[in-house]
Parts: sequence; structure tokens; C-alpha cells
Amino acid sequence: MQKSCFGQRMPSSRKKAIARKLTQEWVAGYLPVNGLVREARVEMLGLDGKVQQIGADELKWICYVRDFNSGEAENPERLLRKTFAGRPRSEGVMLRLKLKDGDVIEGLAANDASLVSGDGIFLIPPDVRSNTQRIWVPRTAIEGLEVAAVIGATKRRQTPEVAADRQEKLFP
Repeated sequence: MQKSCFGQRMPSSRKKAIARKLTQEWVAGYLPVNGLVREARVEMLGLDGKVQQIGADELKWICYVRDFNSGEAENPERLLRKTFAGRPRSEGVMLRLKLKDGDVIEGLAANDASLVSGDGIFLIPPDVRSNTQRIWVPRTAIEGLEVAAVIGATKRRQTPEVAADRQEKLFP
């Protein structure tokens, strides 16, 4: 584990991420999946190996990506579809977020206490085949939130059990 600027230990497991600011500037680097925000700041290990601190209130979102080399300077997250074409099949809560910059994004969130607690919301984006695998949206960037659907686990068809006492006796 590494020591952070705050004197606390940081996890050594980090994922590729692109932090998009409300000013539309972006920073690429590595972030842990959990425990992003400490003292209202996000510490990102930059591609140059230096730790950068970004205020959580400056961020629009953080996208955990497959690859940094998307070839697009304006849209490195390659977040092409921001809304679902239909109802998602996975279990969770389908959210529609209106952000402070006027952008609208939909995603699938876990149906647990993380929706009402914490510094932000993790979403699975509408296009799971894009470069972006998960999105973290800080609460300070959200202007409006709408629950579009709650998708539960699908019930599996149960095979009818044959009760032994109800079956006819063929042989006495």
C-alpha cells in the first residue's frame, strides 16, 4: 500500500479512469474503485506517476475505462450513448440524472443504501460495450435525479412438484 498526501494508506489496486470536470477538461489516471473521496477531494495517480488532487465539487463524473487510447481527444471516455434504448435486463435501479451543466445521463445503479449515502452514485452505463465500464457521479454534480425503473430479479419457472399422495396408484 502507498501513503497518500493525507497521511492515510491508499489501496494499491487501482483501475484506469478518466475524470471529467464541469469545465469539460479531463484528466486520465488511476483510481481505486472504493473510497474515492477523502476530505472532499479525489486523489488520482496520473499517467506521469504523480498524485493529483481534484476537488469533488469540480467533477462532472469519473469514468472507469477499458483503455486510455480511445483516439478521441474530446471524448476519451467514448461515452456515445447516454440513455438506454430500452429497458435494461440487469437487476438494479434505472436512474436518469440531470447534471449541473445541463447534460442528462442514464445508468443502472445498485438497489442498496449507496443510493442515499456516500459522496456519489455508481452507474453502469447504457452501452456496456463502450470504453466506459462504470461511472461515478458526485452528488455535487447532480441537479436532478429521477428513478425511471426498478428492475428486480427475474423469477425462475418452478417445476411443479408432484405430491406422492395425490398421484394415482397404478399397482396395489
